[in-house]
Amino acid sequence: MASPVRHRPDQLFQGAPWRVELECELALQSQLLDVVLIETAERGTRPRLPPDLPDGLEALRAHNLLTYKSQHEALDAWALDELVGHYVNYRKLTLDAHGARLPDHAFGLYAVATRYPQALAAQYRLEPATAPGLYDVAWGSQVVRLIVLNAMERAPRNAPWALFASERKRLRDAVQQYRQQARGNPADAALALIERLYLPYLSEAPEMAYTLQEFLQETKELMLAHMSAEERLKGLDPEDRLKGLDPALVEAWLNKQRQDL
Repeated sequence: MASPVRHRPDQLFQGAPWRVELECELALQSQLLDVVLIETAERGTRPRLPPDLPDGLEALRAHNLLTYKSQHEALDAWALDELVGHYVNYRKLTLDAHGARLPDHAFGLYAVATRYPQALAAQYRLEPATAPGLYDVAWGSQVVRLIVLNAMERAPRNAPWALFASERKRLRDAVQQYRQQARGNPADAALALIERLYLPYLSEAPEMAYTLQEFLQETKELMLAHMSAEERLKGLDPEDRLKGLDPALVEAWLNKQRQDL
């Protein structure tokens, strides 16, 4: 009995208005995933999570893939499709010591959005999770953890999330929290400057707009407030250091220095 004729796909569509590409290369364009959190604990040891993790990260796995959508972007079905696509590609590249793929439970998928995804919620069920602003959504064979920043509980542990929220109150609280943590740290002055630039941009509040001169003056005052006396006086000539001082106070200080000698 003669074997059936087998046609290659390109032969099957020969003469038809279709193009057939065999073993199509899918890595021609760079694909960037926003964040990947990877466990680095030694094999056989239990990983120790940082204290006071923001809500939504309490069940981290060995590999955690995160996509982020700002207030100007929609967290929609395509974004979740893209996240799962990144997961498939990432898992192919992530092998154990024997060259085998890691099990499915070694991966966690997270979708972080500044605002609540109204359109997505109208089409798919968002299951409320363990805390305000957290949801789970089944997507294919995966369950994606949704984190809505504008709906998170206002707590110090959630300050990292609040920095990317769009509500001004949340932003101010988050920056204040970071300033308290950084007080006495050399980076504190830089953080104060970031506050002046960052908050007006994200909150998009017209009443926060002011002239360049006002901005420069307020920034100067903020920087000076976080500098030591030595740092303020560094580079000044002796005459400049004495400007504005009461001559009697200067004379008293000089007399004291002479007595101490």
